[in-house]
Amino acid sequence: MKKIFIFLIAFTATHFAWSQKNDASKTANNTAVLENQAPKESALTKTTKSSVTINGKVINYTATTGFMEIKSEDGKVRAKMGFTAYTKDGVDDLTKRPITYTFNGGPGSASLWLHMGVIGPRRIVMSEKGEALAPPYSYTNNEYSWLDQSDLVFIDPVGTGFSRAVNGVDKQEFHGYDEDIQSVGEFIKLYTTQNKRWGSPKFLAGESYGTTRAAGLSMYLQNAFKMYVNGIMLISAVLNFQTIQFVVGNDLPYPLYLPSYAATSWYYKKLSPELQAKDIKTLTAEVEKYAINEYTTALMKGDRMSAAEYGNVVKNLSKYTGLSEDFIRQTNLRINLAQYNKELLREEGRTVGRLDSRFTGRDYNDTGSQNEYDPSNTGTISGPYTHGILSYFGKELNYTNDWTYYTLGGGLGRWNYSNVQNSYLNVAEYMRKAMAQSPSMKVWVLGGYYDFATPYFASKYVINHMGLRPEQQKNVDFTYYEAGHMLYIHMPSLKQMKVDADTFYGKTLKEIN
Repeated sequence: MKKIFIFLIAFTATHFAWSQKNDASKTANNTAVLENQAPKESALTKTTKSSVTINGKVINYTATTGFMEIKSEDGKVRAKMGFTAYTKDGVDDLTKRPITYTFNGGPGSASLWLHMGVIGPRRIVMSEKGEALAPPYSYTNNEYSWLDQSDLVFIDPVGTGFSRAVNGVDKQEFHGYDEDIQSVGEFIKLYTTQNKRWGSPKFLAGESYGTTRAAGLSMYLQNAFKMYVNGIMLISAVLNFQTIQFVVGNDLPYPLYLPSYAATSWYYKKLSPELQAKDIKTLTAEVEKYAINEYTTALMKGDRMSAAEYGNVVKNLSKYTGLSEDFIRQTNLRINLAQYNKELLREEGRTVGRLDSRFTGRDYNDTGSQNEYDPSNTGTISGPYTHGILSYFGKELNYTNDWTYYTLGGGLGRWNYSNVQNSYLNVAEYMRKAMAQSPSMKVWVLGGYYDFATPYFASKYVINHMGLRPEQQKNVDFTYYEAGHMLYIHMPSLKQMKVDADTFYGKTLKEIN
């Protein structure tokens, strides 16, 4: 994850040539079980058999990893998109078996985070808090995988993981909001068609910029292919970039970040005894109320605010952040993220993480207004996840590749937002249109109190401003965890995510049935 336009999350991909065993038929009394539905191995893919135990039940599955070719209308290959798919063995009716297309974010991030963190059948071994253990890093069976609920396809968009544009094709043809939606959408169409999954319930799961992608895909798939998804999981969501960009003239992020500032200051015990005695949900609810009322009103008044009003805002911001009143006056009531991360623990010589504010780092010196690096990324999660997935590819999936595996950003060119010149990217409207055209579509929004990359209150704000009708609002669920951007590295949150995922799938599928 780099700056404010670059977010982890969800992660990935497009095309793999693919075929599937689906030629067995039922007996006359319609009781025989269909032949295994898993795709056959092709020149572009490898298939393996394995199992995982989830909620006490053994799930036998086929894993397929490799490439799908993305072609132009005249049949020329333009890119090879990497993916890993898991299909449950012994399924007799694919119309009853959901399929979930999953990706992370960046843009420029591979799908390893959701793949090896929470959704896939194996997970990276971390500490209970989510700290990296000593290398060499390892992975283990993931008893909290979502494979018992749905088949899974992890997609790496072009320029991430092993996905590449072919020789002679400019990778920039894939590196933009519209271009990415089209290529990932094409992958989903191809996989669905080649594996005979048009009749299956379909879900999209994205993290960080992957939520931006998922929201856009919800409308694109409908418009381009008449493919309607049943549900979308938005993990650490960013739908409107205005909510997270600290620039002169844009006051929106300041009140939206304030509850996350308060949660972090509470975590480090920087608040008054009265506030420290509250639990995090009670505290953040109080701060949310202040942020959207008095604080927002004050910022709207700008320089016309009275001296008394200004002083009251200073006191309240100091109260909820633990920062000094003098410092808050120096920011003119507008504490940007870099300033907060550097200032909160300055006296202790530590900085606060962006992806996860529970992690701290040390800079060359304690002056300045921003930290040198993000201690919740560098040296914390990048190493274990990259080592883990490459080890897993070779050891269990029998797949190796001499190309560099681009975890985040290495294979990316300049990302263009040609669809929103001179404005902020806001994909919430695309999702609203998709929900209007598909009234049964469900949306699940997941956020972390300690996430500074995509603060939870910002996603709540955006969805509360989508203009959803009352019957549509019932289709949206919010869940928040005491974790950061990668919710699942925190073991208690990982366990709760599994419980909540089972509930979301169950509720959505019950309505279908």
